Amino acid sequence: MDIVTVGIDLAKNVFALHGVDQSGKAVFIKPRVARSQLLEMVAHLPPCLIGMEACSGAHHWAREFSRYGHTVKLMAPKFVAPYRMSGKRGKNDAADAAAICEAVTRPNMRFVPVKGVDQQAILCLHRTRQGFVEERTALYNRLRGLIGEFGIVLPQKVERLRREIGAHLEALPGWANRCVGDLLAHADRLNERIEEYDKAIAQAARQDARSRQLMQLPGIGPTTASALVASLGGGHDFKNGRQLAAWAGLVPGQCSSGGKARLGRITKAGDAYLRSLLVMGARAVLAGLGDKQDRFSRWARNLVERRGYWKAAVAIAAKNLRLAWAVLHYGDDFRRIEETA
Repeated sequence: MDIVTVGIDLAKNVFALHGVDQSGKAVFIKPRVARSQLLEMVAHLPPCLIGMEACSGAHHWAREFSRYGHTVKLMAPKFVAPYRMSGKRGKNDAADAAAICEAVTRPNMRFVPVKGVDQQAILCLHRTRQGFVEERTALYNRLRGLIGEFGIVLPQKVERLRREIGAHLEALPGWANRCVGDLLAHADRLNERIEEYDKAIAQAARQDARSRQLMQLPGIGPTTASALVASLGGGHDFKNGRQLAAWAGLVPGQCSSGGKARLGRITKAGDAYLRSLLVMGARAVLAGLGDKQDRFSRWARNLVERRGYWKAAVAIAAKNLRLAWAVLHYGDDFRRIEETA
């Protein structure tokens, strides 16, 4: 069999494979492959292009398949769906595998960078920390809802909530008082865990040379630098910084027709976690501008005056992401104008 492209529909236990030759004819169809047989079956295939959807376990399988000389590319599931021939009439694993096999060969297809083991380990820190942060936010919202049932309405800011709630505890019935106390104690434990993960992420960033380079950029701290390195690696999956900014959703959406260009809000595509970190870093830059007169500060201050605070924050976030791509792509050869002037 002269197989040149294979599409694999990933699952927990049963996988589907679809392979085609140079002319696009299906020559390798395996609609049911057990998990224990998948690696052995792929290892016996001649080196070819393998496409998969970027879902749970995709990066692990991509690393495993690459060991046998295959070129592995991952795609977002929403980019694969239009190539499913059955469309709305039906969906099955074999059709998904055929759609993946077709989509991976498209010249304009956008791919997800394959992450290494160390990258995924660092991202585990970020995902776990973010889960604790979301749990803490939900906990405080639950707390406000409970005390609101007894006519107690406190400010939304967490520091003021914790400072002022003590004066109202005696007014709560016994069980309600206990619930509020347990919630506050649980929030304290979450704060401790979040601080521990902050320290772990900062330590990992200090130990990585690329993260240390990124932290020299304004608005990029240990958390953002660590997340960028873990998500992008060397940035080699993107042609330039502008393409990376578009991938992260930090560019305006376009609705143009008839020669008229209409730009709207940012697309918010890509990784929402990375985008939020970059925007928060940009807000920190704006908050610390003061009377600084360096080139970057003058540009940022002028941008706020011309376009407003939030557009300036997004523009700084996009600029930082483009600079981050240059740092990751060129390494020690990259020097900012301010450094060389």
